Amino acid sequence: MRTFKDNLLRGLLWFSAFVTVGILLLIVGYIFYKGFRLINFEFIFGDYSPTGGGGIWPMVVTTVYTIAISLVIATPIGILAAVYLQEYAKQGRLVKTIRFATESLTGIPSIIYGLFGAVFFVTTLKLGMSIISASLTLTIIVLPVVIRTTEEALKTVPGAYREGSLALGTTKLQTLIKVILPSSMPGILSGIILSMGRIIGESAAIFLTAGTVAAMPSSIFSSARTLTVHAFLVTQEAGDIELAAAIGIVLIVLILVLNFSATFISKKLNKADY
Repeated sequence: MRTFKDNLLRGLLWFSAFVTVGILLLIVGYIFYKGFRLINFEFIFGDYSPTGGGGIWPMVVTTVYTIAISLVIATPIGILAAVYLQEYAKQGRLVKTIRFATESLTGIPSIIYGLFGAVFFVTTLKLGMSIISASLTLTIIVLPVVIRTTEEALKTVPGAYREGSLALGTTKLQTLIKVILPSSMPGILSGIILSMGRIIGESAAIFLTAGTVAAMPSSIFSSARTLTVHAFLVTQEAGDIELAAAIGIVLIVLILVLNFSATFISKKLNKADY
């Protein structure tokens, strides 16, 4: 009976894994099947034409701008907040309240963030419908993700590392910079990668804060359109599933490139530290 239960559980685990991978391959395969025909140099690097036949380069640039600005703001703030909560703050009611607040923020729909960004950044701060307004809104969206994943990464560092470093005469700050953060870098990197995926996949918040201008942005204060918003609009307005699928292929490749780049940089930093 015990062997039967073990085999049954193992079979269920394998079945779940195959179903998960199968669904992923089905979705990705369908997107490539529908959109791969449109992928060429002109499609990726050409300017958009509302009459058809144009490219998506302005949307690619807007997407990269949005990712870069959001991560430049959210990553240091999130890491520093997590370090304070985990390494310096007294573990009491206040810290529990802050953690509860950050966890609650992850469950708020992105359309609510978009409405807040439209009211605060676009109207109150008079930034207008722009890339910077969208990036600041996305910073608020991904900040809880960076904080929580960094906290969990810091918890995985053995206490013996801290004790050994302090026993050698280093300060707490030196221990943090030279020992704790390098050891927790894989977990921190995972949070950054998750944040990149969240930023790339957002459409509602960007739609309400950056606008829908399908042109090359002249600055971060220009109204523009990201790839996800573009895919949504061409599907809604023109019903062009093939074009939306081609945009999806570009998004998948962009995510893979950014993920591999982040992993490569993390490995280089770890080697430099040791």
